[in-house]
Amino acid sequence: MKQGAGRFEYYLIQLEELLLKASVTDSPALFLYKNDARTKLFMLEGLSKLYAGMHNKKIFIYALKYFKSLEDMLGAVDYYDGFAKDFLKDDEMPATVRMFAEEKKEKMLQAMNLVLRKKKWLTSDLYRTKKIRRKLKKADWLAPEEEVESIKRFYKKTIAKTIEFYVETGTHFSDLEMQVHDLRRKLRWLSIYPQALRGCVQFVDNNGTAPELIKYLIPEIVNSPFNVMPAAGNNQHFVFIEKNYFLALSNIISALGKIKDQGLRIMATAEAVENTQFVDQKVSMERAFTLNHVQENGLNEILKKAKEICEPFFYEDNLSKLLAV
Repeated sequence: MKQGAGRFEYYLIQLEELLLKASVTDSPALFLYKNDARTKLFMLEGLSKLYAGMHNKKIFIYALKYFKSLEDMLGAVDYYDGFAKDFLKDDEMPATVRMFAEEKKEKMLQAMNLVLRKKKWLTSDLYRTKKIRRKLKKADWLAPEEEVESIKRFYKKTIAKTIEFYVETGTHFSDLEMQVHDLRRKLRWLSIYPQALRGCVQFVDNNGTAPELIKYLIPEIVNSPFNVMPAAGNNQHFVFIEKNYFLALSNIISALGKIKDQGLRIMATAEAVENTQFVDQKVSMERAFTLNHVQENGLNEILKKAKEICEPFFYEDNLSKLLAV
């Protein structure tokens, strides 16, 4: 089996094990959520995006569609479950708001259970994953050395597109979801691809710690198990990434995630208020600000903070130094 196919197989087997166990539970979606199926799907989604940018685009887009569908649904469950638990800790949050988040989580689980059955993810013969596997077998997998060069080109191109996206929006963030959250997604894929590639990507430290990087290398980031590359295994050809620039990237992803969550908490509160108190969007936002003890310009402050986080990172051109020459 070619190395590229083997990477998919590694995560497909893990996903199949979870699907078989989920299929005999009352709520397969809940089982998958509680047993971190989302991480496996992230890896498969990342591989599909990456290989679709390298060769046999139609085959990998087919796989991507199915992996992303499940991952998106688990993401929706996680979104409402997180806020349901968060609101439960807040004595000032109205019971209706708490119940709304919990009910939305249950609806997301029910919807996912329907999709799991309709799209045949849960059959005893694992119909859906086996069909994806049959599609992948038709791919023109590259030889390891050629594949590594293609991965480098894809990664470099993805970096350039991410920088371009920031240049177009970063100096004037005006939308939490379409700009800040979307930028974070793009940055996060740059950290997921190396993990998904199962040892093909390794760290190097060619330049030591540049002075501008020191502020990013905090213990929370440096000591995170998520910032360790998989062992090289049987890979003989590698893509090399500058370790400290990768850690800086991880810092930015984490920092944007924290302020994104602050903004999403306001948005989730407003959604709950609008749907349980039957008020218009303007009033629901006003009440959401009050319930979260945030000034009415709270979202603007979050957007301003996002700019403060991103501006030095991109000004220093850290992202373009990520891939070792």
